[in-house]
Amino acid sequence: MTESNSVAQTSGMPFTEGLEQGVLRFQSCTACGTPQTLTRYVCTRCGSRQLVWREAAGTGTVYATTMVSRAPSEAFRALAPYLLLLVDLDEGSRVMAHGTPGLKIGDRVHVRIEPIAGRPLPLFYPFNGNGDTQ
Repeated sequence: MTESNSVAQTSGMPFTEGLEQGVLRFQSCTACGTPQTLTRYVCTRCGSRQLVWREAAGTGTVYATTMVSRAPSEAFRALAPYLLLLVDLDEGSRVMAHGTPGLKIGDRVHVRIEPIAGRPLPLFYPFNGNGDTQ
């Protein structure tokens, strides 16, 4: 799959549309309340098909980090090395996103949607708990 095909296949999806509008979204089950990041047709916990998309507050805790030195595409190669994170959002969903240098496991973070490699993507910054990023 080429890079352009990958982008085309995700356009129009609620997660991607949210990023284009500057918000981070997650899927939630209306039957049991389970949050899930990836688009699914049924709830991963109870099997319900009653799923809705919600806007995340944008705060969470770093679960894992990795420094990417060999990027997967030409657009991202220009950014390498860069930090990728797994972040546990306060709503309970886990998302993979870019992070500012120096973030580590356990840090509280806040997201901003910024242009990265020519498209809007989540970028996490340190969060001090007072509504401000550091």
